[in-house]
Amino acid sequence: MTDLNPQTLPYKDGFILAALALLMFATRSDHFGSAISLPDASLAVFFLAGYFLNHLSRRLAAFVGLCALAAATDYWAIAHRGVSDFCVTGAYGFLLPAYYLAWWAGERAPDRPLRHRSAVLTFLALALLATSGAFLISSGSFYLLAPYFSDRSLVEFGQRIALYFPRYLGVTLGYLALAMALHTGLTASGAARAAHND
Repeated sequence: MTDLNPQTLPYKDGFILAALALLMFATRSDHFGSAISLPDASLAVFFLAGYFLNHLSRRLAAFVGLCALAAATDYWAIAHRGVSDFCVTGAYGFLLPAYYLAWWAGERAPDRPLRHRSAVLTFLALALLATSGAFLISSGSFYLLAPYFSDRSLVEFGQRIALYFPRYLGVTLGYLALAMALHTGLTASGAARAAHND
C-alpha cells in the first residue's frame, strides 16, 4: 500500500501552498457556485493546508498568508468585479476563528486517511467537525451582528441552518474528496515511478 504521509510527498510544500491559494482565489467570489463559477473552496483550503503543511515550522505564517489572501480577494471582488459586499459586516472578523478551526482539524487528520477504515472515519469526523463548527461560527456571527435581521430568534437561525448548511457541507466535503483522490493518485504515481527506476 502506498504511504500517504504528507511529510514524504513527492511534491513540495510551496507547490501545495500555491495550489491551495490559487484554488481559493479562483473560487472565493461565489459561496455555492453558479453556471459560470465554482463554489467557494476556502474552508476546504484551510483544512487541506492544515493537513499538508502541519510539519512546517512557519505554519502560522502560512495561515496568516491564506487569511490575507482571502481578505484581499474579497476586496478585489467587491471593488473591481462588482460582487456584492452583503457579507462584509461586523461579523467578517469571525472568519478567522472559523478558518483556524478548519486548519486545526486538518492538522489532526491522520497521515494516511485512505489506508485504514479507522483513519478514514477519523478524517471524515474531523472534516465534519471543522465544517460544522466553522459554519456555526461564521453564520452565527453573521446572524447576530449583520444589520439585516430585525427579529432574531433561534427558530429563524435554525431555519437558516437547514437552508444553507447542507450545501456548505457538501461543497467542503466535495473539495476534500477531490483533493484526497488527487493526492492519492499523485502519491501512487510517484511511488510507481520510483519503483520503476530502482
